Amino acid sequence: MATEIERKFLVTGTEYRNLGKGTYYQQGYLSSDPERTIRIRVVGDRGMLTIKGKTEGISRAEYEYQIPLAEAKDMLHALCLRPLIEKTRYRVPFAGKVWEVDEFLGENEGLVVAEIELPSADCPFEKPSWIGQEVSHDPRYYNSNLSKHPFKDW
Repeated sequence: MATEIERKFLVTGTEYRNLGKGTYYQQGYLSSDPERTIRIRVVGDRGMLTIKGKTEGISRAEYEYQIPLAEAKDMLHALCLRPLIEKTRYRVPFAGKVWEVDEFLGENEGLVVAEIELPSADCPFEKPSWIGQEVSHDPRYYNSNLSKHPFKDW
Protein backbone atom coordinates (compact mmCIF):
# COMPACT_ATOMS: atom_id res chain seq x y z
CA MET A 1 0.00 0.00 0.00
CA ALA A 2 1.23 3.49 -0.88
CA THR A 3 1.11 6.02 1.96
CA GLU A 4 0.96 9.80 1.66
CA ILE A 5 2.39 11.72 4.61
CA GLU A 6 1.98 15.45 4.25
CA ARG A 7 1.71 18.61 6.30
CA LYS A 8 -0.27 21.64 5.17
CA PHE A 9 0.29 25.33 5.94
CA LEU A 10 -1.23 28.66 5.03
CA VAL A 11 1.07 30.90 3.00
CA THR A 12 2.01 34.48 3.79
CA GLY A 13 3.38 36.68 1.03
CA THR A 14 4.12 35.80 -2.59
CA GLU A 15 7.88 35.14 -2.57
CA TYR A 16 7.30 31.51 -3.60
CA ARG A 17 6.19 32.72 -7.08
CA ASN A 18 9.80 33.66 -7.87
CA LEU A 19 11.15 30.29 -6.69
CA GLY A 20 9.21 27.83 -8.83
CA LYS A 21 7.17 27.55 -12.01
CA GLY A 22 3.37 27.69 -11.77
CA THR A 23 1.27 24.97 -13.43
CA TYR A 24 -2.52 25.07 -13.87
CA TYR A 25 -4.46 22.18 -12.31
CA GLN A 26 -8.12 21.30 -12.63
CA GLN A 27 -9.54 18.54 -10.50
CA GLY A 28 -12.85 17.12 -9.36
CA TYR A 29 -14.15 14.46 -7.05
CA LEU A 30 -16.19 11.40 -7.94
CA SER A 31 -16.37 10.66 -4.20
CA SER A 32 -15.52 12.98 -1.33
CA ASP A 33 -16.49 10.60 1.47
CA PRO A 34 -14.09 11.10 4.45
CA GLU A 35 -13.38 7.35 4.44
CA ARG A 36 -12.23 7.45 0.80
CA THR A 37 -11.89 10.04 -1.93
CA ILE A 38 -11.71 9.45 -5.66
CA ARG A 39 -10.26 12.33 -7.63
CA ILE A 40 -9.86 13.08 -11.33
CA ARG A 41 -7.16 15.59 -12.25
CA VAL A 42 -6.03 17.25 -15.47
CA VAL A 43 -2.57 18.82 -15.54
CA GLY A 44 -1.34 19.93 -18.94
CA ASP A 45 -1.69 16.95 -21.26
CA ARG A 46 -2.04 14.35 -18.48
CA GLY A 47 -5.11 12.85 -16.87
CA MET A 48 -4.83 11.26 -13.43
CA LEU A 49 -7.09 9.10 -11.25
CA THR A 50 -6.28 9.20 -7.53
CA ILE A 51 -7.84 7.16 -4.75
CA LYS A 52 -7.11 8.17 -1.15
CA GLY A 53 -8.07 6.53 2.12
CA LYS A 54 -9.14 8.10 5.39
CA THR A 55 -6.70 10.61 6.86
CA GLU A 56 -5.12 9.34 10.08
CA GLY A 57 -3.12 12.19 11.63
CA ILE A 58 -1.08 13.39 8.64
CA SER A 59 -1.05 10.05 6.75
CA ARG A 60 -3.38 8.19 4.42
CA ALA A 61 -3.33 5.48 1.79
CA GLU A 62 -2.91 6.83 -1.74
CA TYR A 63 -3.05 5.20 -5.17
CA GLU A 64 -2.51 7.23 -8.34
CA TYR A 65 -2.82 6.20 -11.99
CA GLN A 66 -2.41 8.00 -15.29
CA ILE A 67 -5.54 7.75 -17.45
CA PRO A 68 -6.26 8.96 -21.00
CA LEU A 69 -6.59 12.75 -21.09
CA ALA A 70 -9.87 12.71 -23.03
CA GLU A 71 -11.44 10.37 -20.47
CA ALA A 72 -10.20 12.51 -17.56
CA LYS A 73 -11.74 15.61 -19.16
CA ASP A 74 -15.01 13.78 -19.80
CA MET A 75 -15.21 12.62 -16.18
CA LEU A 76 -14.31 16.09 -14.86
CA HIS A 77 -17.11 17.73 -16.78
CA ALA A 78 -19.79 15.00 -16.69
CA LEU A 79 -19.34 13.14 -13.39
CA CYS A 80 -17.41 15.16 -10.81
CA LEU A 81 -18.99 17.07 -7.94
CA ARG A 82 -19.18 20.84 -8.28
CA PRO A 83 -17.46 23.17 -8.01
CA LEU A 84 -14.31 21.82 -9.62
CA ILE A 85 -11.04 22.71 -7.92
CA GLU A 86 -8.89 25.05 -10.00
CA LYS A 87 -5.44 26.14 -8.89
CA THR A 88 -1.98 27.13 -9.94
CA ARG A 89 0.63 24.93 -8.26
CA TYR A 90 4.20 26.08 -7.67
CA ARG A 91 6.83 23.44 -6.87
CA VAL A 92 9.42 25.15 -4.70
CA PRO A 93 12.65 23.42 -3.61
CA PHE A 94 13.79 24.45 -0.13
CA ALA A 95 16.35 22.89 2.26
CA GLY A 96 16.38 19.51 0.52
CA LYS A 97 12.59 19.15 0.26
CA VAL A 98 9.98 20.31 -2.26
CA TRP A 99 7.05 22.46 -1.18
CA GLU A 100 3.92 22.48 -3.33
CA VAL A 101 2.18 25.85 -3.09
CA ASP A 102 -1.40 25.97 -4.37
CA GLU A 103 -2.97 29.31 -5.32
CA PHE A 104 -6.64 28.49 -5.63
CA LEU A 105 -8.82 30.02 -8.34
CA GLY A 106 -12.53 30.13 -9.04
CA GLU A 107 -14.75 29.38 -6.03
CA ASN A 108 -11.67 29.11 -3.78
CA GLU A 109 -9.85 32.23 -4.99
CA GLY A 110 -7.87 33.98 -2.27
CA LEU A 111 -6.77 30.76 -0.56
CA VAL A 112 -3.06 29.85 -0.76
CA VAL A 113 -1.86 26.64 0.89
CA ALA A 114 1.56 24.95 0.94
CA GLU A 115 2.10 21.22 1.42
CA ILE A 116 5.21 19.24 2.11
CA GLU A 117 5.31 15.47 1.65
CA LEU A 118 7.49 13.63 4.13
CA PRO A 119 8.94 10.11 4.32
CA SER A 120 7.70 9.74 7.93
CA ALA A 121 5.39 11.62 10.28
CA ASP A 122 8.29 12.62 12.54
CA CYS A 123 10.66 13.71 9.75
CA PRO A 124 12.23 17.10 10.56
CA PHE A 125 12.09 19.88 7.97
CA GLU A 126 12.81 23.58 7.67
CA LYS A 127 10.06 26.07 6.86
CA PRO A 128 10.59 28.91 4.38
CA SER A 129 9.85 32.43 5.66
CA TRP A 130 6.55 32.53 3.73
CA ILE A 131 5.06 29.57 5.60
CA GLY A 132 2.35 30.54 8.08
CA GLN A 133 -0.07 28.67 10.33
CA GLU A 134 -0.25 24.88 10.09
CA VAL A 135 -3.66 23.57 8.97
CA SER A 136 -2.82 19.86 8.56
CA HIS A 137 -5.54 18.80 10.99
CA ASP A 138 -8.23 21.23 9.78
CA PRO A 139 -10.50 19.37 7.31
CA ARG A 140 -11.76 22.65 5.79
CA TYR A 141 -8.46 22.78 3.86
CA TYR A 142 -8.77 19.33 2.28
CA ASN A 143 -9.28 19.80 -1.45
CA SER A 144 -12.21 17.35 -1.32
CA ASN A 145 -13.92 19.60 1.24
CA LEU A 146 -13.14 22.75 -0.75
CA SER A 147 -15.25 21.25 -3.54
CA LYS A 148 -18.21 20.99 -1.12
CA HIS A 149 -17.59 24.14 0.96
CA PRO A 150 -15.61 26.63 -1.15
CA PHE A 151 -13.38 29.20 0.51
CA LYS A 152 -15.56 32.06 -0.80
CA ASP A 153 -18.40 30.83 1.47
CA TRP A 154 -16.41 30.73 4.73
